[in-house]
Amino acid sequence: MSEFDYLRPIGLVGPSAQPSTAAGQILPLAGGPLGFTACETLRRRSAGDIERRIVGLAELSGRNACAAPLARLTAARQDFAGLAMDRPHVMGVINVTPDSFSDGGDRFDHGRAVADGLAMLEAGATLLDVGGESTRPGAEPVPEDEELRRVLPTVRGLAESGAPVSIDTRRARVMAEALEAGARVINDVTALAGDPDSIAVAAEEAVPVILMHMQGEPRTMQREPSYADAALDVYDWLAERVAACEAAGIPRARLAVDPGIGFGKTLEHNLQILDSLALFHGLGCPVVLGVSRKSFIGRLSGAEQPKQRVPGSLAAALAGLERGVQIVRVHDVAETVQAFEVWRAIASVPLGGPGHSELRKSA
Repeated sequence: MSEFDYLRPIGLVGPSAQPSTAAGQILPLAGGPLGFTACETLRRRSAGDIERRIVGLAELSGRNACAAPLARLTAARQDFAGLAMDRPHVMGVINVTPDSFSDGGDRFDHGRAVADGLAMLEAGATLLDVGGESTRPGAEPVPEDEELRRVLPTVRGLAESGAPVSIDTRRARVMAEALEAGARVINDVTALAGDPDSIAVAAEEAVPVILMHMQGEPRTMQREPSYADAALDVYDWLAERVAACEAAGIPRARLAVDPGIGFGKTLEHNLQILDSLALFHGLGCPVVLGVSRKSFIGRLSGAEQPKQRVPGSLAAALAGLERGVQIVRVHDVAETVQAFEVWRAIASVPLGGPGHSELRKSA
């Protein structure tokens, strides 16, 4: 087998096929409910020339050079923010902004934001992501004091109610004060690269961090974004950020990665990354996916208004589940949870087994 730079698991199968794992026919994907039966190996020859090859598990497992990358792909992920990563989770979006692309103004009132967040938990969300600055394409930065004024009452109100809260910010001071108010997770669209003090805050506070990829910054990110290969370039960038965090004292076990759908990507880039999501398990971290109501869904479906894109959002989220994503960030929690429950039930039925008749009876 030729040398390779990346391994992308393919031939993904659900829990119903897991008994074959012991025979070596299937390897577990990130220790979760899915397994894979082969890999695509990828090697960069030049910026636009990538050698691709499909390789079976027997050949991969028989080579010493494959041991480390296979271990990263297969190893069970440690709990993230107290959440077991052996099943997918729904992160509910709480934007306390007047101008977010989908729900700007809906929860600008803190009482409404807290009430809606608690309703999301009741509907099945396991993490709530509070943000006070829109990062939609073309958005202008919000003054730091204004961002704090927006997020702190909501973070505090949710945390005091026992809700697990993530703070969606790219500023170190906002991170620190939100954590003091009760947030448990940092979610940064700049992967701790946007503020020189943010990586130190994350290291000192010893909290889980979601590292997201963005090409450029919100005001300019959609002006002709360019990649040699979207999935591989994003992978490389996230790998560098993971390494920077480890060097700063943040262990990989406290990191999750988000490829940043819609953040400095064209429709084609987004689709390439979505199809290659299993690749990102090679970073050895849980994978977070944010596709909810995004513009690429509108371009594909013709749904002009973000709130009309729920069906497309569910389709994209389920595509993520089929590639082993552990956390999906969404606006429509109840709908997503219902879709996940049905997907999980179908994926878990042994082919030809008694579960088929049991499901028919319960239907």
